[in-house]
Amino acid sequence: MSLLIDLFGYLSIVLHGLTVTAQSAMLGGVLFLILLARPLAGPLGPAGGKLLAGTARIAAWAAVGLIVCEGLTVAMQVAVLMSTVDLSLLQTLGAEFALAGMVKITVAAAIAITLFSGGGRAATGGAPAAMLLALVVVALAAATLTTHAAARLDGRGVLLLVSGLHQLGAAIWIGGIPCFLLALAHVEHGRGWRAVGARFSRMSMAGVGCILLSGVTMSLAYIGAWGGFYGTAYGVMVGAKISMFAMLLLLGLGNYRLVERLRADPATPVLRLKRFAEVEIGVGIAIFFAAASLTSVPPAVDLTRDRVTFAEIVERNTPAMPRLVSPGHDDLALPALQNRLDAEAAAQRASPQAAFIPGSGELPPRNAADIAWSEYNHHWAGLFVVVIGLLALANQAGVRAARHWPLVFLGLALFLFLRSDPEVWPLGEQGFFVSFRDVEVLQHRVFVVLIVAFAIFEWRVRNNVGEARGWTRRHGALVFPIVTFLGGVLLLTHSHAIANVKDQLLIEITHTPIALASIAAGAARWLELRLVPPASRIAGWVWPACFIFIGAMLMFYRET
Repeated sequence: MSLLIDLFGYLSIVLHGLTVTAQSAMLGGVLFLILLARPLAGPLGPAGGKLLAGTARIAAWAAVGLIVCEGLTVAMQVAVLMSTVDLSLLQTLGAEFALAGMVKITVAAAIAITLFSGGGRAATGGAPAAMLLALVVVALAAATLTTHAAARLDGRGVLLLVSGLHQLGAAIWIGGIPCFLLALAHVEHGRGWRAVGARFSRMSMAGVGCILLSGVTMSLAYIGAWGGFYGTAYGVMVGAKISMFAMLLLLGLGNYRLVERLRADPATPVLRLKRFAEVEIGVGIAIFFAAASLTSVPPAVDLTRDRVTFAEIVERNTPAMPRLVSPGHDDLALPALQNRLDAEAAAQRASPQAAFIPGSGELPPRNAADIAWSEYNHHWAGLFVVVIGLLALANQAGVRAARHWPLVFLGLALFLFLRSDPEVWPLGEQGFFVSFRDVEVLQHRVFVVLIVAFAIFEWRVRNNVGEARGWTRRHGALVFPIVTFLGGVLLLTHSHAIANVKDQLLIEITHTPIALASIAAGAARWLELRLVPPASRIAGWVWPACFIFIGAMLMFYRET
């Protein structure tokens, strides 16, 4: 239980991101079923029946995912609350978050049962559209009760309405894309693609309209002035969401133009339509996790003090020479404090006291050497990544010897494993497994595992290892975009345990562009693999450039 409490903050963000993803897929699937699959089932012929059944399955399994994620979320919150506050189980379950969660679970169960039992059939044989729409409304209403809007005192009704509208727009557009891909896979003629594309295009535009209207309203209510946009963690994360929303709009614009070409020429190839939609799903999931991160910080309008100023941002991000010489380990605050405590205990012939206990809720001490240690780590990591990007560009240009560039990632992984957390084994006194109680250490270890997996799989791809078994063609090549994308998403949820709130925000301002560039790199590599020339070649030059940008950001990272 104590370990759960230690990791509660980070786990709640991850679970909330998964919950929002499942919820959007469920609601989007139901709306796609009602607004597109059923009306077009007859005109599409045999493909229409497959589309109905497939859409119902997607929405039903998404509902199952929502039940699992929401159930884990409620159980974790109840367990933590009962352990920290003197409340009974019945009292805790009566809290608003628990009631809202149980309503969502009940609605998701009803949707899953309905769709699994044949609710995807045509209107005359399936579940009534009115009943499914009623379940959608109830699910949205329950979901809005866990947002910032539910805690506001002024304008609570309007904010709840626009919050629900925001989630509805995301469900219509992003949540409906898996079903749209299914439709493109089952339909085999130009007239069908044109009908499906045109209708989903109109649905998407309605979803975009809902997101824009509600997003602008919530930004005005929760951020207020420009100072809250760039000077608070809430504003920075909203900026990340806006950037990814712009990515989605560009991809959507490309698909819209292709749909318009389908209207004029039903024989127009739809490969790009499919591949862009696949990337839209990934970017949409990243947005959902950014939205989950927003729930962990207060709105910008509530933080009128200790905001970061624009001058401080410029000063911190002005390029300077990288720090390539490391301070000594014993000069760090924590080892120095531990040595002093050990000496005092030896003098008193007593057991030494631990200078820091992972997961205790207290922040470890830091001094100038700690800052220098962190900057040194970032700058050398940046050099690794710049070298990787340059070698990847050389490989794209046809330099055969550069195909081994993924192995450089193994050196980066070893470097980060040894130096990311100097208080932890093998450099520090804290045990390897005990250190996982610290969220920051846990995140660093996850990143190391991702880097190692990336290096091994991509090297095998570049050198055709296992080609006879179809490794490169079917599995290994997809590890690159997935891991790179996942790394960017995790970085959006990354937290730093630094006492000074301004320092924490200034670090997040630096890390957010890195996360966005990682997401863009993953998307570009995915398109390189899934498209055909010349589009694939263009994407192949984009992701190495993203790596070089990430490396440059790391090389000029500063904490002072």
